[in-house]
Amino acid sequence: MLRLQYSFISILALETATCPRCNQPVNSQVVTCPYCRTQLKAYGHPGIPLHRANGSEYLCNSCTYHADDSCNFPQRPYAQECTLYENFQERELELQQQIQAKSFGVSFRKWVQQNQAWLWLLGLLLICLAIALSSS
Repeated sequence: MLRLQYSFISILALETATCPRCNQPVNSQVVTCPYCRTQLKAYGHPGIPLHRANGSEYLCNSCTYHADDSCNFPQRPYAQECTLYENFQERELELQQQIQAKSFGVSFRKWVQQNQAWLWLLGLLLICLAIALSSS
């Protein structure tokens, strides 16, 4: 039973990605593709992703750092591989989602949930005050 649980856990821990050159499924943490030896991670470290352009495109055309002129990569603006690449369209989409999440309606509902006890107490006091004023 213990062996079965261990193998199940190890299967869950393996996240797969595809190699950009040979399109074979590989573990997302491997540094080089075991099939075609293409480098998948930068500097031989599994935590540093290496972004690649598709075909003859350049990454700089859609990069946030190139758009705001803060990129200091030597191959700029013709980089086809980069470790710092961040797609500005995806970044804009994330920012819009964060702004929508902070809208008034969402903020108000969150405030009501956080102060629910005080609102109930205030409501009871108002009801008591209304009863006291109506009976006098």
